[in-house]
Amino acid sequence: MERDAIGPPLSTLAAVAREILACERCPRLRAHCRRVAREKKREFEDWDYWGKPVPGWGDPQAGLLVVGLAPAAHGGNRTGRIFTGDSSGDWLYAALHRFGFANQPQSIHRHDGLRLRDCYITAAARCAPPGNKPTPRELANCRPYLEAETRLLTRVRVVVTLGRIAHESWLKAAGWWAALPPRMRPRFAHGAVARLPDGRTLISSYHPSRQNTNTGKLTRPMWNAVFRKARRLLGTTF
Repeated sequence: MERDAIGPPLSTLAAVAREILACERCPRLRAHCRRVAREKKREFEDWDYWGKPVPGWGDPQAGLLVVGLAPAAHGGNRTGRIFTGDSSGDWLYAALHRFGFANQPQSIHRHDGLRLRDCYITAAARCAPPGNKPTPRELANCRPYLEAETRLLTRVRVVVTLGRIAHESWLKAAGWWAALPPRMRPRFAHGAVARLPDGRTLISSYHPSRQNTNTGKLTRPMWNAVFRKARRLLGTTF
């Protein structure tokens, strides 16, 4: 088997979050997160870093699921909420606010009053990895949590994956990687839209990392177009 089981099927999103918070399945990642939380970054030296695995969060009745790669060392690993406190989060929450999925355009810390509407955010890995590169085994260790969230978020109709790793991780967690022959698997490309056999729609996007946004590989119009598509596919007003 590619990974070990995590126990009986998790029946609620709260149970998934508790399991994530207690997870010690990847010693390299746990050691890295604790070291970063201890040493800190100078501009955040007065912060009490989270330093633990970071659960997904959002609206349990969400129609939109956003899947990222992993918490940032001085973002989610510091604040305790995915895509919070870093430049990638600035891009994500600005777009979610613009298209009616969030009540405010910024995410600074986990008690900042931000609320998601019809949207849930999660990741392929729940611990900040060195160099932003989890190993295949670490991704496999984390996949049961993404599988559980995918199963429990029964109203999701549109999935946005941020980056190739998130794209492939979600396809594996949702069962499509194994169910579909390679030539029929949705391929990763920015803005690509694929209709899955169960009726859900998958949209892939470049990740809003500094490496992509500072170089112009991902621009604001390209980014906003992804969430405009998601909003149109959901067919809801805001």
